[in-house]
Amino acid sequence: MWSWVAHRVTGFAIFFFLLVHVLDTSLVRVAPETYNAVIGTYKNPVMGLGEAGLVAAIVFHAFNGLRIVLIDFWSKGVKYQKVLFWIVLGLFVVTMAGFLPRHLMHVFGGN
Repeated sequence: MWSWVAHRVTGFAIFFFLLVHVLDTSLVRVAPETYNAVIGTYKNPVMGLGEAGLVAAIVFHAFNGLRIVLIDFWSKGVKYQKVLFWIVLGLFVVTMAGFLPRHLMHVFGGN
């Protein structure tokens, strides 16, 4: 059940990000100065942590989506759904372990 909840929550978070992204990017056509101001506000550690959260949501949503496809279309998917969930968590941890150190160094000033 928690996998189902997390899939819905990450899907909503990704949708919300895409909505905001389309709106702030559309500013470049309407008011380039405002666009630059908005983009400037994104360059702070809080937004950097938000970017890490967004990447985490996308990574989990993608791997869990593949798990859902396997459960739906593989004849043994239901039998192995718990194993597939642990595989999703393992892939998520490995992927985020590769991403987070470099991203956080960039966010907090280390190159």
